[in-house]
Amino acid sequence: MTVACLDLEGVLLPEIWIGVSKKTGIEKLSLTTRDISDYDELMRLRLGILRENNIKMKDIKEVIATLSPLEGAYDFLKRLQKVFQVIILSDTYYEFAMPLMEKLGSPTLFCHKLEIDDEGFIADYKIRLKDSKREAVMRLKELNFKVIASGDSYNDVSMLGAAAAGILFCPPDNVIKEFPQFPVCLNYDELYDAFIEADARTS
Repeated sequence: MTVACLDLEGVLLPEIWIGVSKKTGIEKLSLTTRDISDYDELMRLRLGILRENNIKMKDIKEVIATLSPLEGAYDFLKRLQKVFQVIILSDTYYEFAMPLMEKLGSPTLFCHKLEIDDEGFIADYKIRLKDSKREAVMRLKELNFKVIASGDSYNDVSMLGAAAAGILFCPPDNVIKEFPQFPVCLNYDELYDAFIEADARTS
């Protein structure tokens, strides 16, 4: 049995933090792991900016309510689920992602949790495991599943490397240059075909 593991933001959903950046006009909130590879550094920067600008969880939820899956994402996911077990592995948070999961048909999602303080600010974030995407792939392999994975950014690379096959989806040029070992797909038809081909050539 093959399990398809997909990143969430940048693969199936728009980047939530970019949406918050556009809504608030704070350009630094648009930075993602495409720009800063150290996830802890990135999150500390984000939380500091939110606090400085009096942006609370309810404000972020208002932005999330306006977001929709990327065009074609729902159909791609349903098509992939006809062939593979699919698990979404993400560095987002359940508090952000769950409203959007319904728009994708409620697939299985492994991600992290936020701590919200009494004033409604995001006080902290709880990472389930360090390098959790890679760890999930490794545990699935221990259960004798073959894993094919796809993501778009720096924080997906270890997951792609741990899988039987890894595929980059619409990555930025810097990621393509740094990790030429991974094939690149630029639309969902290409990505679906890449999963099928990878499954056929790997054991």
